[in-house]
Amino acid sequence: MRLSSLVLLGGAFAVPAVAGSVTITIPRLKVAEYHRPYVAVWVEPAAGGPARTIAIWYDIKKAGAEPGTKWLADLRAWWRKGGRSMKMPANGVSGATRAPGSHTIPLPADLKPGDYVLNVEAARETGGRELVRVPLSVPTKAAARAAGSHELGTVTLSAR
Repeated sequence: MRLSSLVLLGGAFAVPAVAGSVTITIPRLKVAEYHRPYVAVWVEPAAGGPARTIAIWYDIKKAGAEPGTKWLADLRAWWRKGGRSMKMPANGVSGATRAPGSHTIPLPADLKPGDYVLNVEAARETGGRELVRVPLSVPTKAAARAAGSHELGTVTLSAR
C-alpha cells in the first residue's frame, strides 16, 4: 500500500511532457562567398503578447572591435520582438551558427496550452534574410511545416 501511494504521489508532481520539437533545415547554397546564417527561433502567442526566444545561433567566437553580436540586429523581426533586450550569451538559448543540414531543437516544456506562432528567421552576410512562420497549438497534436525559399529550407514542427 505504501508503494502505490508513492507511485501516485510521483505522478502528481511529474514534469509536463515537452510540447514537441522543431526541425530547421539550412539549405546548402552554391554561392561564391558562403557564410553560415545567424538564426533566431521564437514563439509568441497567436493573439499577440510577449515573445519567447527558444534559440539564437550566431558567431559566438567572434571577438574584438566587432563581436558576433553586432549583427544580431540583422535578424530584424526577432530583434524588434525582444532580441535587443537580451544579454548574450543567453544561457540555454544561444549557440554557434550551424552548417547546412537539418537541426532539431525541443520546444519548451512549460508552454501553456494555447495557440502560438513559431517564428524562424535567418540572415546571412552577403546573403539575404528570411522569416518563416508556423502555427503551433499546445498541446501539439499533429505535425506542421512551412518552407522557406532561399535562406531557410523546411521548418517542421513535430508532436511529442
